[in-house]
Amino acid sequence: MPGFVSESKRFKEPIMSLSDSLKQDTSICSNSYPCLTSQLLDDFDSPILPGLPDDVAKHCLALVPRANFPAMGGVCKKWRSFIQSKEFLTVRKLAGVLEEWLYILTMGTEGKESHWEVLDCMGQKNRILPAMPGLAKSGFGVVVLNGKLLVMAGHLVINGVFFASPDVYQYDSCLNSWSKLADMNVARYDFASAEVNGKVYVVGGYGMDGNSLSSAEVYNPETNTWSIIESLRRPRWGCFACGFEGKLYVMGGRSSFTIGNSKFVDVYNPERHSWCEMKNGCVMVTAYAVVGKNLFCMEWKNQRKLAIFNPIDNSWKMVQVPLTGSASIGFRFGILDGKLLLFSLDEEPSYQTLLYDPNAAPGSEWRTSEIRPSGSCLCCVTIKA
Repeated sequence: MPGFVSESKRFKEPIMSLSDSLKQDTSICSNSYPCLTSQLLDDFDSPILPGLPDDVAKHCLALVPRANFPAMGGVCKKWRSFIQSKEFLTVRKLAGVLEEWLYILTMGTEGKESHWEVLDCMGQKNRILPAMPGLAKSGFGVVVLNGKLLVMAGHLVINGVFFASPDVYQYDSCLNSWSKLADMNVARYDFASAEVNGKVYVVGGYGMDGNSLSSAEVYNPETNTWSIIESLRRPRWGCFACGFEGKLYVMGGRSSFTIGNSKFVDVYNPERHSWCEMKNGCVMVTAYAVVGKNLFCMEWKNQRKLAIFNPIDNSWKMVQVPLTGSASIGFRFGILDGKLLLFSLDEEPSYQTLLYDPNAAPGSEWRTSEIRPSGSCLCCVTIKA
């Protein structure tokens, strides 16, 4: 984005010099009047940038490159509050300077402890995330909400005893820090989760006693609360969820009333507060991602093809994956710039990341990408900020 580069350079220096000037003035004043330091830096009634209207100042801050957000958050409470808000993302979107970064949960070589790492659109590693608070878990859910990463529930082992967790943690990509959110009403793991209309839904999974669940609940970020909603018609676990046109779709996994894997698709309408079902889903899904208005899946039984779901007519089509060699190669999906990334789970150095462009001309949809995590990809999400 050439325009973004020039704009960011143009505004970077004035903003940082104002910040430095502010710190210098504060240092001088605080020698004689120590109480002025906090008043000057943290007074929410003061302008965002001295000498500028707040709407202009917000636009200036929004033009700063994303890598500088954590430093900006340390300048004062007013700046920190602004870059944490939905308004900040809105201003950046209107200015056309949103940056997409990949957040990949990576398992180190030889089974070393997993960690979150951040890659930019060029595949350059920007940082490794600070360790998430709490004990290590598995079977958790991951959702992006308002430019923030939510890691929800899961199961853990304490002194040899197996527990389900209701804990929810949020990573703020602007401040590079974790915080704890309200607990779920029901501790669960191996459940489905997705964002729909600015809220997070969790469905099914296993509960504290190891029994499968049909319960579902929704998180409201405005009130930091979880609320129970109508349950599924049948318990379901190992499933996944996604949002289309304001509705929640749950598919894959198993059901108590299904022999083998379930092909039922449960659809929740938030306006009607009710569920309905279709019988045209995917089974034994090993990877999935929503790109544009389509759902991309890969099934365990056929990892040489992409299954693409169109929610408009509830239809599926299959696309051949250009692979040679072993048919057992697994993938995890990522999304970048409207394109699907397929990260190989095989640690063979010869395997490259595949890229599928659904908008490319027929015959040129597939190519390779240099973007690759440092280890095996456990899951991947995209955050625009």
